[in-house]
Amino acid sequence: SITENEILTHNEEEEILDVVSILTFVTAFIDVTFYLWIFDALNQTMQYLESMNQSRKLKRYLRLRLFLLLSVLFAVLWSVFGIVDSYNSQRMVNEEENGWVLTAVWEVNYFVVLMGLSCLWAPEAGAKEYAYVMELSTLGNDLEFDTNVVDSPDDDSDEEEESSFSIIVHE
Repeated sequence: SITENEILTHNEEEEILDVVSILTFVTAFIDVTFYLWIFDALNQTMQYLESMNQSRKLKRYLRLRLFLLLSVLFAVLWSVFGIVDSYNSQRMVNEEENGWVLTAVWEVNYFVVLMGLSCLWAPEAGAKEYAYVMELSTLGNDLEFDTNVVDSPDDDSDEEEESSFSIIVHE
């Protein structure tokens, strides 16, 4: 079958480029919003973990923040490079020959973040030790356990066994 190519006038081409530019900025704004949202949630979680003296979990979240900060730094640098390259009279990356590089770099960035997260949250043998367990404070002898069993084990009465368990925190 024969297809006809439509030849765009200069004005039509400029209008299309304007729409693409606007959509690019909208997409960038959405990306920045999500990154800020993620960093805000990470900071709140890290503050909670720090206040609860959960050092192992906090260390993992600090590494996650580092991965994301490096990703943002790379994205900013690549964006600046792309803007400078597009306004240069002699382009550093020729879109006709190597145009795929401009989009592939973003995919490589996302892949590196994904691999970093995979390594960070890889299954470990000792993961059960701190998955849903609160880590006890390592600041010294600030917790004291006191258990009192009211009924003795030798008591054969049908009464309900009462026991108490308390944690005394020294400040």
